[in-house]
Amino acid sequence: MKSFHQFISEAKEIDDREGLGSGTGMTHRGGEKIGTDRKKTEAEKKRTKAVGGGKTVPAKPYKKRSDVGTQRQTSTRVQQPTRERGSASLTPREQQRKAAKERRAAKSSGSNKKDLEKAASKLLTKKTTKSVNPNYKAAKASGYTRPERRKLQRAGDRLLKDIAKKKEQPAAHYNPKL
Repeated sequence: MKSFHQFISEAKEIDDREGLGSGTGMTHRGGEKIGTDRKKTEAEKKRTKAVGGGKTVPAKPYKKRSDVGTQRQTSTRVQQPTRERGSASLTPREQQRKAAKERRAAKSSGSNKKDLEKAASKLLTKKTTKSVNPNYKAAKASGYTRPERRKLQRAGDRLLKDIAKKKEQPAAHYNPKL
């Protein structure tokens, strides 16, 4: 039987995958990526594709990105300034001119305080989202490929058309006397 200290030391060896210390969340996988491995195991994968005959198989895994293992520059991720700092601020005279122009525009449009309040309350009202029926169950995948589904659909359509034309032939095993 193992002692407590032996058990703890073995547990640490298992947990500390590449000598990075427990709980760092960092692993180096063959020099490709830095970070935790979030890839699902085959058993965890839920995506499937139809192979025909009503059967499905797990879908293929996604291809790795071409830029795996390279650091992306900040300039490609974050929008860079187009003008120098402080150029966006207006001078006091320009601010007065802009305010006066806005006042004239508001007066000429005939909008008063009540109209503005109505518009503001309309904008602030919370949109109601349609509630989903709690008993809703998503349709189960048939497992048929697209051409197989089309073939079944067309066979059914033909049968309906024949029934409508009163042309349906009784099947060989069909016995109306029974």
